[in-house]
Amino acid sequence: MTALKAIIEAEIAAQGPMLLSRYMELCLSHPEHGYYMQQQPFGVEGDFTTAPEISQMFGELIGLWLVHMWQESGAPDRFVLLELGPGRGTLMADILRVAKLAPAFLEAAQVYLLETSTRLQAVQRAALGDVRHIERLEDLPEGPVFAVANEFFDALPIRQFVKNDFGWQERLVVAGLTWRLSNTVQRPDLDKSFAGLETGRIVEVAEAGHAVANALTTRLATQGGAALVIDYGDYDGTGDTFQAVQKHKKVGVFSAPGAADLTAHVRFKDLVQNGVAHGFSTQGDFLTRLGIEARKQTLEAAGAKGLSAELARLTGSEEMGDLFKVLALVPEGYVEIAGFENGA
Repeated sequence: MTALKAIIEAEIAAQGPMLLSRYMELCLSHPEHGYYMQQQPFGVEGDFTTAPEISQMFGELIGLWLVHMWQESGAPDRFVLLELGPGRGTLMADILRVAKLAPAFLEAAQVYLLETSTRLQAVQRAALGDVRHIERLEDLPEGPVFAVANEFFDALPIRQFVKNDFGWQERLVVAGLTWRLSNTVQRPDLDKSFAGLETGRIVEVAEAGHAVANALTTRLATQGGAALVIDYGDYDGTGDTFQAVQKHKKVGVFSAPGAADLTAHVRFKDLVQNGVAHGFSTQGDFLTRLGIEARKQTLEAAGAKGLSAELARLTGSEEMGDLFKVLALVPEGYVEIAGFENGA
């Protein structure tokens, strides 16, 4: 039994069945034994590989999107450049490198990273130098925010509910780390969010994700800016998507608490709040519209190798191209949102 498993079992013994969100919180963020507090999750040597780790082209195009949206907003002379869940800092490094093409953008930017892991904060400082860390969006300084969240919302804790003929039952974690259903409860909010759902279906509710999206969209609506959310999931998805990954392979969700990454698909519809306008696309279509093919040709002309495989992995329908989705969160007033042309 791992140290964290013993802690979880002890809490269940003392307090009764555990919410799935609490289980995920302990597994990922326990101060001593949590996954992000002790593991090196990213890259070939870790448990999973994110798009910025696959190719510089991804981060460069995201950087150009942020510069474009800054220009579309009137090029404010002071703003927050924010990444939520910045991993090893690879994406932000690519963003800052390509942003050198727009020196005024870099001069105006205050770089902030939303990160709760002190270990990862150290990794990010080593990669990026002088950056500021926050643990809550409310800690940002005033002004417009231009933000990106790549594979951030999928790691936030969720709860699961099962629809029955009379209401909803919650899936709880009990002794022995297995599932048990709660008694039936009435949840008008779920009835509204998942209207017409058939009996027996599972739905996932990401309360932490809702809270972050509320804070972010409130900020955008009141102080301006734009945000890009990139993750796997669907706009209006249902079903059990909770999973654990270790060494690039799926494992049981209760098999290695604290030693495996836990995620769930993002329901992008829930991130659209406070009247903030948006665009929605697959990652493949989004990167194609931004000109990833042209960027590949430019890099190849400069001697870069292996870009065809990187491009296929980022945009191919059998790879990340269709599985990953892109949501733009922007307040009213923008004339053009790059990457979401033709009604996307």
